[in-house]
Amino acid sequence: MIKQRVYDFLRTIPKGKVVTYGQIAEFLGNKQLARVVGNILHNNPDEYKYPCYKVVDSKGNLSKHFAFGGIEKQKEKLEKDGIKVSNYKVDLSRYKM
Repeated sequence: MIKQRVYDFLRTIPKGKVVTYGQIAEFLGNKQLARVVGNILHNNPDEYKYPCYKVVDSKGNLSKHFAFGGIEKQKEKLEKDGIKVSNYKVDLSRYKM
């Protein structure tokens, strides 16, 4: 099932790193599934078990519609992981897994 593969992938992201929707889609075998990945993450059943806050867009932007408290909460969680967020964006050259 695609959903579970996405959720399982989230658990492999180390502290201090982020991934993009496209990276997860590539892991699934089809880069065109990036939007599907976004929809799956928006319906994440457990934010603690499946850390979707570690997923950003292809430019490093945080999600305006982060499912667990909005963009400010995503920023807070990333910073707690040691990731510097500037203008709601992370430096992918530094933090991308």
